[in-house]
Amino acid sequence: MSGAKNVGLKAAGGIAPTRLRQIALVVKDLEKARQQLTYVLGTEVVFEDPAVGQWGLRNILVPLGGDFIEVVAPIQENTTAGRLLDKRGEGGYMIIMQTEDARKRREYIESKNLAKVIWSYDHGDSVCVQYHPKGIKGGIMPELDSHTPSPENPTPLKSRFSPWHACGSDHNAYYSGMKRSSHLSLEGCVLRLAPGDLGHEAAARQWEEIFGVGRSRDLLAFTNARLGFARGQEGMSEGLVSITVGVNGRDKLAQIWERATNLGLVEDKWINMCGVRWYLALTGQGETQKGRL
Repeated sequence: MSGAKNVGLKAAGGIAPTRLRQIALVVKDLEKARQQLTYVLGTEVVFEDPAVGQWGLRNILVPLGGDFIEVVAPIQENTTAGRLLDKRGEGGYMIIMQTEDARKRREYIESKNLAKVIWSYDHGDSVCVQYHPKGIKGGIMPELDSHTPSPENPTPLKSRFSPWHACGSDHNAYYSGMKRSSHLSLEGCVLRLAPGDLGHEAAARQWEEIFGVGRSRDLLAFTNARLGFARGQEGMSEGLVSITVGVNGRDKLAQIWERATNLGLVEDKWINMCGVRWYLALTGQGETQKGRL
């Protein structure tokens, strides 16, 4: 390998600004999930991707401002998502991150044999790379994508409502839905480690090394959110434990709690939907406050 190539790979292995753009969940009943998420959070479905049918799935994408919750459900036997449902029940499926250059990061990951690519596409203006979760702490499939800056999309990472390939090629079709949910934001999530694994800081270091996400001790510091790790517990599967949604405005926060209460989804200080704990954080009041009424 040439010296120039080595320098390039070393640079690719550094920390890069990375956005937590989408969290995917897997459920048995997609319509039930649609009704609960849109009603409780006060958002809407902005896209359903027919392309996921190739994996025996249906999906919906729901905006939290400029970021997304995706929900998938199997429509065929013997799918990866279906096997995960059988093993763990409803809950987390994928963590989808947006970086500056997913091609360059893939070169680095493969050069160091840090993770195995299981699927990818490159459409010129967008690159999508899914990695096998085996050996990656947290029990969830990671995906690292990027958009090429253009006159229409000059700052893909920084612009809150920038185009996102998972919602299709027509930005105008889903842009208004992102704007209508602008009072919501994706603040973070927590992944539980495998039983017996107590190394939550080691997990953060691993994700930092593989995907280039900066960290603060045991927290991954995305440009828009934080991802933490919970210690593994005997009898509890690894994977997504919780999602934190920011809500701008006390009135809107109170309305979400009221709607969740009406559906009987409130448990202690969190909301139970799609096999995940949903926490709410009050935003827009200076420093973010925990919005647990």
